[in-house]
Amino acid sequence: MPDVPWSIVVLTEDALTSADVAHITSLHGDDEVAYRVLVPADTEHNVVASFLDHLGMLELREAWDDLTGREPDPQQATSTASEQVVESVELLRATGATAQGEVTEDDPLPTLRAAVEAGAQEVVVVTYPHAVADTFHTDWASKARDELHVPVLHLYAGTSELG
Repeated sequence: MPDVPWSIVVLTEDALTSADVAHITSLHGDDEVAYRVLVPADTEHNVVASFLDHLGMLELREAWDDLTGREPDPQQATSTASEQVVESVELLRATGATAQGEVTEDDPLPTLRAAVEAGAQEVVVVTYPHAVADTFHTDWASKARDELHVPVLHLYAGTSELG
C-alpha cells in the first residue's frame, strides 16, 4: 500500500509569512504532508473585540481606526482573502510541499469540520494575538479543539509563539 501523505489544514486570518511556513513545515520533518490553507473572508469584523485587542497591545492608531471604520465590503473581503490564499499556497509550495487553498465563509468551523471528516489529521491555526478571544477561549483554535477532536496547534502569525 503506498504511503498516504499526512493531511494538515492550515487556518489563517492573513497570508502566511515565510516564518509561519518554516514553523509549519518543520512540524513533520521529512514526512510527506499535504496542506490545505483556509482563509475566511472577513465580512463580519467584530469591532469591539478588535478595538480591545488593539488597546491591549497599545496600538492606539489601529484601535481608533477600528472604532471609526466600517464593515468590510463582502466583495473586497473575498478578494483580499483570495490573495492571501494564493500567497500562502505559493510559500508552502516553494518549500516543496503539496498545498492547495480556498476562501471560507466568516465562520471557518464548518469548513474545518468537513476537512477533518474528509481525512485531515491535524489543524494549524495562525492568527495575530486577540486578547479577548484568546482569554475567553472563543478563538478559532479553542473552538476547533472543542469540536474536532484532532490535534490543533495555535501559532501567532510571524512568530514562534504558541497561542
